[in-house]
Amino acid sequence: MSTSTSDISIRIQLDANRVPESIEWQASDAHQAHPSESKSVFLALLDKDTLDTSTLFLWTKELQVAEMDRKIFYALTALTDGYYKSTQNTELANEMRRFVHYFGEKTGILAPEQ
Repeated sequence: MSTSTSDISIRIQLDANRVPESIEWQASDAHQAHPSESKSVFLALLDKDTLDTSTLFLWTKELQVAEMDRKIFYALTALTDGYYKSTQNTELANEMRRFVHYFGEKTGILAPEQ
């Protein structure tokens, strides 16, 4: 079985107060001619030995609250799907889905159920 690698780079331009002004990312195997721009980044890494989680959560000054709501909604959806796929824990995944739906309704991303 052959293996391959991919490098993902994230470049964050900071202002004088170390607040992100721009975020760009690029993956070596994505065949991108230029880095993609982003308004925010969230990265969580689980240390192999200590099992501690290191997180990076940054956003640019131009990110609006509605955009943050949308990002969090879709991130929670992806986390829930990933959790279920890796654990097959239907009960807990369904509880997570209920919260994601509630979050979507409260932020206006989803229409309230009648």
